Amino acid sequence: MNIISKSVIKPLLFPLPIYTAIQIAEVTSKDGENFYLFVGLDLEMIAEIKTLSLDKSDIELHKYANDFKRFGVGSYEEWYKKNRTPFTLIHKETKKIAALIWLGPMVLEKQQGNWHGVAWRSYKPFRGKGLMRGFCNFVIDIYGKNISDMKLWGKFKKENTPSVGLATGLGFQILEEASNEEYLIMVK
Repeated sequence: MNIISKSVIKPLLFPLPIYTAIQIAEVTSKDGENFYLFVGLDLEMIAEIKTLSLDKSDIELHKYANDFKRFGVGSYEEWYKKNRTPFTLIHKETKKIAALIWLGPMVLEKQQGNWHGVAWRSYKPFRGKGLMRGFCNFVIDIYGKNISDMKLWGKFKKENTPSVGLATGLGFQILEEASNEEYLIMVK
């Protein structure tokens, strides 16, 4: 994956104002497809995320993520009040959302430090095309440059082997004392 950053006139402060989306990079995948990388979500992107979240034919999304409740029937505005910073990967040709990552301050029980949660998902037909590792690395780096002493954690269903594998590949490790029979808590 080749990611070319756009020069941003002023430093980004996270989270951005609600309904704001700024293109921060252009991406070319290993198979030659082109994408735009944005921080934030505008109203059009939010509407597409809602549609994707309500799509019951996306079995994997419904099995591994709470997006139906979070974005489908829930309020984006309420979710955004939690100081989340979303990043999107938009397919250049079709203008469809290929992937979404968000980060934001979180409390990790019994753990000291400046913890920020991270969550990601890719959408059909872009899932399984090798986009996520490069996308996640770039986003985590950009976000981390704006947050001092950041520690990351994610919560993954144990059976979601693609996300657990991605987290492992990104350098996350399982925090056994916080994990349970259903979920792995992974930290970096």
